[in-house]
Amino acid sequence: MIEISKVRKSFGELEVLKGIDLIVNKGEVVTMIGGSGSGKSTTLMCVNGLEPIQSGSIRIDGTEVHAKSTDLNKLRRKIGIVFQQWNAFPHLTVLENVMLAPRKVLGKSKQEAEAIAVEQLKHVGLSDKLKVYPSRLSGGQQQRMAIARALAMSPDYMLFDEVTSALDPQLVGEVLDTMRMLSKEGMTMLVVTHEMRFAREVSDRVAFFREGLIHEIGTPDEIFGNPQRSETAAFLKSATS
Repeated sequence: MIEISKVRKSFGELEVLKGIDLIVNKGEVVTMIGGSGSGKSTTLMCVNGLEPIQSGSIRIDGTEVHAKSTDLNKLRRKIGIVFQQWNAFPHLTVLENVMLAPRKVLGKSKQEAEAIAVEQLKHVGLSDKLKVYPSRLSGGQQQRMAIARALAMSPDYMLFDEVTSALDPQLVGEVLDTMRMLSKEGMTMLVVTHEMRFAREVSDRVAFFREGLIHEIGTPDEIFGNPQRSETAAFLKSATS
């Protein structure tokens, strides 16, 4: 499981996380909603060790992410992360992009890495794009390639940071459908999203972030159907209007 306990994170004088507590259990999908600057994406960066924390702890399967003794590169093999920007290598084909990490990080042979990449690209519906360069893909296809690239490392957890926010509306659905598929397959997912319908349909729990704290957390029915905090209700009204 992912265990986040009393985590505080500052950028200079600005405290972005003010004592976050959250547990994500194996097989669970937890979505993080809230306004810009509320701490959602920063939380993901801290979970993956991309940002240091000032205090508190984050544990992945019992291993403290930010301990000096932790091999972060090894731990990150358990944690796939997909960002708003897909950041592929433009001079490599789709297949070569997805093969890269299994070869360089996991030490797979070219044949093994290719088999993994082909399997994951098929998994996300891109088996017809293997020899294509990333610039020839639509935005939705680029994000699905990024998901395949993360899955090629056989992670136990997937982190998604607003992966549809830069996409045209007509392309959002294909990426969300891929994420729905992963949730049905039992992938543990921590998802920052502004897609309220997706959060309501797919989540086991929804965490509403406000001003660096989890202001309210509960099942989709609880959060969307009967929010206990006026701030949650106000945010949902603005987000769904």
